[in-house]
Amino acid sequence: MAARSDRPDTRLDHVAIGVADAALAPPFLVGVLGGQRHDAGPGAGFRWWQWRFAGGGVIEILEPDGPPAGFLHRFLAARGPGVHHVTFMVPDLHAAARRARDHGFEVVGFSEAFPGWKEAFLHPRQAQGIVVQLAESEPPPGIPREWPFPPEPPRAAQPVELVGLRLAAASAERALHQWSDLLGGNAEARDAEILFTWAGSPLRIAVEVGSDAPEGPLAIELLPRAGLVLTGGPHPTLGIRFCMQSPHSSSLHVRPRRDGKW
Repeated sequence: MAARSDRPDTRLDHVAIGVADAALAPPFLVGVLGGQRHDAGPGAGFRWWQWRFAGGGVIEILEPDGPPAGFLHRFLAARGPGVHHVTFMVPDLHAAARRARDHGFEVVGFSEAFPGWKEAFLHPRQAQGIVVQLAESEPPPGIPREWPFPPEPPRAAQPVELVGLRLAAASAERALHQWSDLLGGNAEARDAEILFTWAGSPLRIAVEVGSDAPEGPLAIELLPRAGLVLTGGPHPTLGIRFCMQSPHSSSLHVRPRRDGKW
């Protein structure tokens, strides 16, 4: 029996990667993986671009803008390029923030500054090594957004399908508390791996429990595609490893959750 979500309106929306120069992302995201332009725009201290992939998964690229003391400058100086955050869309940001505090998380960066967009964040120190963005969106009518994309190579003839993000967690309890209890993910477990999915989202989060790696992102998973060759290490520009879907994830068995434990 799986742990099922009691918050079907919470949805994993996209994975965001911070880089110093967004122009270096399209050769891989478009030319190799076959991403299509999805959305883009300015932010507070950064610029962002999104590419959508087969199956509906979205990767967002963040590039710093503005004074060098901004959060993305600090992130890149401390860690280099890599996954910065995952974004969850929620129907009511104020309610989601209250729920996060009730579950013991500190909510930071609460903002309603942009028309039609509200956001708040969970700090990676509490959120298993990754920023978690909670967002409520209602696009304002009559305000079209046009934002130039970096130059792109010809799109790959066979686009890949994004599976989701793979992370390391110190314990199953920590993973379940964050991704299931708080964020409403449906949880399925196998050995030292827990798979979290959200209704209406093409992306999932696979958590390796008790990994020797520090808590945080390990890889972005893709469905296998004929002719696609991936290196074993992090992508030199994007700073995260891209890999084929774990064979474990195609044959998960489920253990019942009782009293918060598996």
